[in-house]
Amino acid sequence: MHIKKAEFVISNSTYTKCPNALLPEYAFIGRSNVGKSSLINMLIGRKKLAKISSTPGKTQLINHFIINDSWYLVDLPGYGYAKTSKVNRSKWTKMISDYLLKRKNLLNTFILIDSRLSPQKIDLEFIEWMGINELPFIIVFTKIDKINKLKQKQNIDIYVKELHKSWEELPDIFISSAVKNIGKEQILDFIEKTNKIFIKPSN
Repeated sequence: MHIKKAEFVISNSTYTKCPNALLPEYAFIGRSNVGKSSLINMLIGRKKLAKISSTPGKTQLINHFIINDSWYLVDLPGYGYAKTSKVNRSKWTKMISDYLLKRKNLLNTFILIDSRLSPQKIDLEFIEWMGINELPFIIVFTKIDKINKLKQKQNIDIYVKELHKSWEELPDIFISSAVKNIGKEQILDFIEKTNKIFIKPSN
């Protein structure tokens, strides 16, 4: 897929105010500071479309971008950021869960995992929640340019082993680097193929 056009559409605090569900949609989510904004900018070939911040937890709303006038990319708030109030964390949790459960045109969620880290409880819990609710997702290991290939393989193998404790069959797993454009073609190819099977939701 070649990205010819990418535009910000709207930010919302509730799924009910998102754009009409007439186009296929893909969400991106992960722990705070996982490199989500950098990955999104890499995918669409724009340096500053998704805002990058050194402060974790910067994304606090559901952010819609329309790509090639044919599908939506959605930047969701990061989970697991502790340096905010319990009230805010509760609001974010409800906002994200409502969106993931009720957004009719959402075809897939890309769950971003920092490839440098051992399996984190909060990631595993979120993946488990997605499975319990039968929501389709793909795992994307980010920042693979930060570790060598041996360490990369070891870390992913450990993650796969951990996931197999709960999962008989695992979802697809991609690797990525926003710095080296790794994973871009694979992710966009997946989106392009999935777009072809999209059926507009009935009201």
